[in-house]
Amino acid sequence: MKTSYMQRIVDSELSDRLDAMGAVLITGPKWCGKTTTAIQKAKSVLKMQDPDKTAAYLATAQTKPSLLLIGDNPRLIDEWQMAPVLWDAVRTAVDERNEEGLFILTGSTTIDYSQIMHSGTGRISRLVMRPMSLYESKESSGSISLKSLFDDRDLEIDGIQSPLSIEKLIFAACRGGWPSSLSKKNDKASLFVASSYIDDICENDVSTVDGTKKEPQRVRALLRSYARNIATSAANTTVLKDMNANFDNMVESTMYAYLDALNRIFVIDDIPAWSPSIRSKTSIRGKNKKLFIDPSIAVAALRLSPELLMQDMNTFGFLFENLCVRDLKVYSSKLGGQISYYHDRFGLEADAVLHLDDGRYALIEFKLGSRDIEDASKHLLQLKELVIKYNQNTQTSKIREPDLLVVITGGELAYSRKDGVKIIPVGCLKD
Repeated sequence: MKTSYMQRIVDSELSDRLDAMGAVLITGPKWCGKTTTAIQKAKSVLKMQDPDKTAAYLATAQTKPSLLLIGDNPRLIDEWQMAPVLWDAVRTAVDERNEEGLFILTGSTTIDYSQIMHSGTGRISRLVMRPMSLYESKESSGSISLKSLFDDRDLEIDGIQSPLSIEKLIFAACRGGWPSSLSKKNDKASLFVASSYIDDICENDVSTVDGTKKEPQRVRALLRSYARNIATSAANTTVLKDMNANFDNMVESTMYAYLDALNRIFVIDDIPAWSPSIRSKTSIRGKNKKLFIDPSIAVAALRLSPELLMQDMNTFGFLFENLCVRDLKVYSSKLGGQISYYHDRFGLEADAVLHLDDGRYALIEFKLGSRDIEDASKHLLQLKELVIKYNQNTQTSKIREPDLLVVITGGELAYSRKDGVKIIPVGCLKD
């Protein structure tokens, strides 16, 4: 098993957290590789979904959950949320033993705090795992490190080439970063994984997450509408109107219940607006930008294909942004990366603002081809100038100037412009 394991960027982060904390919780969408990654570090494993043992495990959890924690450490408890009492059992064991690296928990839904006694703060570290980035799937060359870009503004990137043609990039977005899709016999089978994932979401997962039955066709309609508004800050009322134009009327409260369930199973992965005080607050657009945990979800929801997207680059531009945000979140995780976006009513924008936990940040635009690079660079430079002017006119609450201005492209050549903006193909990036 270990010889065929494809290394993940999260591997080192998991090791660091096990060295520092008594337990680590790995959350993220189904099929993204949480269990496989955890097994690489675990010395014993408890799989709550083992059909031959689930009933016995649940019965034990009700009577004496500490029995399920017995085993060599780190002990992996896979899909722990099937018996929420295990959370408090792990926290208690960590307190009593006062050791690091005792347990790894994995789960495909967010924690329901109403079912546990203690948040686990200081005992259990939380780590979000995502589908594979292009570098992890061995499609990005990894010639340009995100960390190195932040550490060295003068990093030489001129002439570095991406191995990804636009055809390969479109296929990667349609297939997604699901590990199982990389081992299929042919392209058709690889693309089928995302469609199967959608089926699983609609028929089962979205209902089991909170125990409330949801109509699969309504879930599909919601995913389609969300996908049609991908990478935009469209209001949820727009999504509701879109659904009701093609479906029986859904009330707003029901839609939000569905959206909450999709968030809890890590299907939706919106990013918030960055709202610095460089302009009047009323000029900042504060709605979240709609994104999925992986672009292939939108592709499957809209029943698109690589062939169709080759004829519709406008639609692929939005999917490309989703792919780039996914990869940036993977690459920046160990640096404490948080992604937002900026857009004000004056038209000034940055598709993404990547903040690191040490205060450094990058203003980023996503552009498929070279035609839009000039305008994208102007937007970034104008936003940087706005920050500079704000700092010149205020004595307090100064805002740090951006450390990087980057246009991430679907092209094949990296270079630095004379104005300092770095043009980087997504197929060159790594952590």
